[in-house]
Amino acid sequence: MLRPFLLVLALAAGAAHGETALVAVAANYAAAAEAQALAFAEASGHRLTLTTGSSGKLYAQIAAGAPFDAMLSADSETPARLLAEGLAVAGTRLTYAQGALVLWSPDPARIGADPAAALGDPGLRHLAIANPDLAPYGAAAQQVLQKLGLWQTLQPRLVRGENVGQAFALVATGAAEAGFVAASALATAADRGSHWRVPAALHAPIPQDAVVLQHGADNGAARGFLAWLASPQAQAINATFGYGAPP
Repeated sequence: MLRPFLLVLALAAGAAHGETALVAVAANYAAAAEAQALAFAEASGHRLTLTTGSSGKLYAQIAAGAPFDAMLSADSETPARLLAEGLAVAGTRLTYAQGALVLWSPDPARIGADPAAALGDPGLRHLAIANPDLAPYGAAAQQVLQKLGLWQTLQPRLVRGENVGQAFALVATGAAEAGFVAASALATAADRGSHWRVPAALHAPIPQDAVVLQHGADNGAARGFLAWLASPQAQAINATFGYGAPP
């Protein structure tokens, strides 16, 4: 089981007067969130502590009383649920990124122009996906396989990670020959292997929404970070990690 990743970001000069916020971050956005938090700290003097995990697991922690000040989810449904249940602050929800899905293998010859052929290859013993019941990227992978007519056929070969970060790890470590991963994972991985960027038409959009939580209602760092994520500087950082701009 993947342990939540904790990162405490030290502030630049002048940061002593800033506030600190604890932010729950979807696993697929972990690397981008580090970059965003560093840039935000330099610009604002605030500090952020990031905890990453699947959106479903993070929601459960928040519902159980975890003292997060904000959440950056991998979907839009989780922040909407938090708002409906009174766990988030009304008027703070925004879409900070659009996710993209990629079929990836470290083997340069495995994935060619026809992804269906690669997925139907008898040599593909294991295909990694995020758990569709917990992670939006897993639900998107299921939709792709259903549209390709391969969902039932590939059931015996599927290995599921708790989140899309674990799906990537399953492929990177050789536990699976290929997998559906976040495009952002390849932006930070070595340029190796083969991949197919899944057309957006094959799955529902993956809007990633953020929201300030009740614990952070009066936290300037939490509110400031969400405002930062809507800025041109933040969107430029997102683009380097393979994310699309919000609609």
